[in-house]
Amino acid sequence: MAILKALEYIQYSKADEKTVLVYTDSRITLQLLQNQKKHKHIIEQIRTKVIEMEEQEWSVEFSWIKAHAGHHWNELADQLAKEAVNSKTIEECYIRIPKSAVQNELNEQSVKQWQNEWEKSSKGVIAKSFFQKIADR
Repeated sequence: MAILKALEYIQYSKADEKTVLVYTDSRITLQLLQNQKKHKHIIEQIRTKVIEMEEQEWSVEFSWIKAHAGHHWNELADQLAKEAVNSKTIEECYIRIPKSAVQNELNEQSVKQWQNEWEKSSKGVIAKSFFQKIADR
């Protein structure tokens, strides 16, 4: 997200120099950007932004930098990211929910509904003596 937001900010700045070198301590992000077979949403947004900027004659390059190695700008970026996470005044800008969270929520709702139907049913008296709660089955 930080890379995308940085590119958006730079793209609309009034810079005379249209060369951007993005340093990141996320090796996985750089690998995903290079692997055209991977289509994660945020990676696709970054790729699209880079193409858009290159069409506007920007030159965009990425470089890896070691995390927590005393690089001033990287440490500052980490500090700002932590402040943003803890801030109550900054609007959330990434609202996608992970698939696993949706699956967990659906599973919980299904088990609750099944439990209600299990308790209301007059069938399965013997099974109910072994399994009072559906979640314990």
